[in-house]
Amino acid sequence: MSSNLKSFIYLIISLITIIAGYAYIRLAYNATDSFPFTQEFVLIILSTLTTIFITALLLNKQTAVEIEKEQNVLHLNLKATTYQKLLKLLEEMTLKEKFSNKELIQLQFITHELSIIASTEVIEEYQTFLKVIKDISSDESFSGDEPQLHNAISALCIKIRIDITGGKSTHPYTDKEISSIITRNSKIAMLFKKN
Repeated sequence: MSSNLKSFIYLIISLITIIAGYAYIRLAYNATDSFPFTQEFVLIILSTLTTIFITALLLNKQTAVEIEKEQNVLHLNLKATTYQKLLKLLEEMTLKEKFSNKELIQLQFITHELSIIASTEVIEEYQTFLKVIKDISSDESFSGDEPQLHNAISALCIKIRIDITGGKSTHPYTDKEISSIITRNSKIAMLFKKN
């Protein structure tokens, strides 16, 4: 049963209960007007029941919000961990003079992890990234292929950033500026690697 349908059913049941309760309390209030202090007791019961009802509704809503918040935090942590694992593997492969098929298979298997947590845009960009890796890794190294590699990594990192932040920009740079920063930093890193 969907959350909206369940909420709607609770709302209908609550309205029926409130209307029936009000009618009963109104009848009891009018029926007891000839007895001393009876109306005051009816009002006390009515206010107590109303307070309990409102408190139960608020606690129910708060619990649902807390559970959703915890699920979002766990999901975001899982995303960040998977993305860090991917970027760490890429860093290790880039720093090696030669890498084996083991690293390429690891990259392909990360697709399964991404299919669980990543957005569609990240998965599509990762497939494009894997094609680039396949094309440039025939000699089991990235030597001489750094521009294509870094362009593919920067495009993937931009999609990952959008996925993690939910599309909200946390800085003044455009995607193109971020891509050029990543490429520039990668070129500097490759110069240090050669020296």
